[in-house]
Amino acid sequence: MIDNILDFLLDFGPWGLFIHSFADAIIFPIPAFFLQVPLSLMNPSSAIQLATVGYIACLLGTPFGYLIGKLLGKAVLYKMLKKQWIDSATTMFQKNGEAAILIGSFTPIPFKVFTILSGCLNFPLWRLLIYAAIGRAVKFYVIGILFYSFGRSAESMVKDVTLYIFLIGVPILLLGLFIKRKISKKKKSKDAVEANASISSQEDHAG
Repeated sequence: MIDNILDFLLDFGPWGLFIHSFADAIIFPIPAFFLQVPLSLMNPSSAIQLATVGYIACLLGTPFGYLIGKLLGKAVLYKMLKKQWIDSATTMFQKNGEAAILIGSFTPIPFKVFTILSGCLNFPLWRLLIYAAIGRAVKFYVIGILFYSFGRSAESMVKDVTLYIFLIGVPILLLGLFIKRKISKKKKSKDAVEANASISSQEDHAG
């Protein structure tokens, strides 16, 4: 049935990818990657436009996935997807929601898991959109640039390149988030010290 749906969407070209990418953030169990690649293979000169279509549709669908999680909870995920995907994504979210979204943009886990989980766990929607925009841009545009640059021969490169991006890009992203968290903690600690000093000074004057 899934193959039939993909074949049906393939006939609609960019609009099919738009529908697929939009649904990928909400309900469809197969990542948009599986439609973007064959469409890019058919017409490599339009690969970047296809990447843009898929990217925009995914971001438009993200708030709807978030709303499903907010209203229906995690139970809806277990009805649609593999339990190990959901458990793995939940563990990632509990450790660091921002990192989970960024990493989830590169993994085979369907992106809807992260949009719905964001709603379930009350992760701020604006943060979800920011990190989804970063991660999904890489996912869509790497494929688009490969096909645009190398034509049909890019088909054999896609899996290797996306793997390398995951192995190299994810540690860099995690390092960036770690540094950001350290700076934020240091700033909060400094602000707390200054606030305590101000209170002590006021008490001394009052005394």
